[in-house]
Amino acid sequence: MLVGSCDRRQNGVLSRLGRLLSGRLGRLLVAACVTAAWAPAATCLSPAVAVAQDEEIAADEAAAGEPEGKSYLTFLVEALGIKYVIIFLLLSFGLVALLVMCFMQFRKSVLMPPALAEQFEQHVENKEFQQAYELAKNDDSYLGKVLAAGMGKLQSGYPAAVEAMQAAENEQAMSLEHKISYVSLVGALAPMFGLLGTVDGMVAAFMLIAQRDTAPKPSELAVGISQALVTTLIGLWLAIPAIACYGMFKNWLQRFNKDVDDEAMRLMSRFQTMGKKTG
Repeated sequence: MLVGSCDRRQNGVLSRLGRLLSGRLGRLLVAACVTAAWAPAATCLSPAVAVAQDEEIAADEAAAGEPEGKSYLTFLVEALGIKYVIIFLLLSFGLVALLVMCFMQFRKSVLMPPALAEQFEQHVENKEFQQAYELAKNDDSYLGKVLAAGMGKLQSGYPAAVEAMQAAENEQAMSLEHKISYVSLVGALAPMFGLLGTVDGMVAAFMLIAQRDTAPKPSELAVGISQALVTTLIGLWLAIPAIACYGMFKNWLQRFNKDVDDEAMRLMSRFQTMGKKTG
């Protein structure tokens, strides 16, 4: 009887404990136990998570604060300034136009057309002197103008025709040399404008130093110094190819002068023994 009474008491206590745990108070006790069990682990992990978050925030701020790099062309334009940009653009476009014109004109097929020499020689062999003169007169090439000058003076004799051809050669050579002289002019002006920009930039840098009571920042001085250096750089970039091309064109012109003179004398040599016959 005593044993059965103890068992009934234990069962009653356990049932009341079960109801207590299943109720609201039980849920609160379970939550408190879980929190107490995970609190050390959360305490251990929180510093590492905080450090990682701080590093990410610092990296984002550094990336946002870092200025984007400028291209080399942008740097050159900003260093030159609008005044020198316009000057060097005009010189560049002028130089390119002159070079294209000279390369197109300083060719043997343009100055000494093979078809002109063949047709002129054929007319002279057939004694078609008037047709030969009209052919040379209507041709705008170097050789055509020389032959036309010689044919126009044949009535005064062969020596007079040779003198007229030489005068025409000198005139054409001078005209071509005037064209290539503009290339040399660009080659001389470009470094002078570069030197002007150098002096202008250095004056701006020293004026900035003189106007400040304290030492100016290097970034402020870099504006004038970069202009001083970049204008010289652009001027040399233009001058070097201009001078090189001028020397090459001058050599070509000398060679073409000799070739035209030889070809004109060869074609007109048939009139050497004709005396003062008319053209």
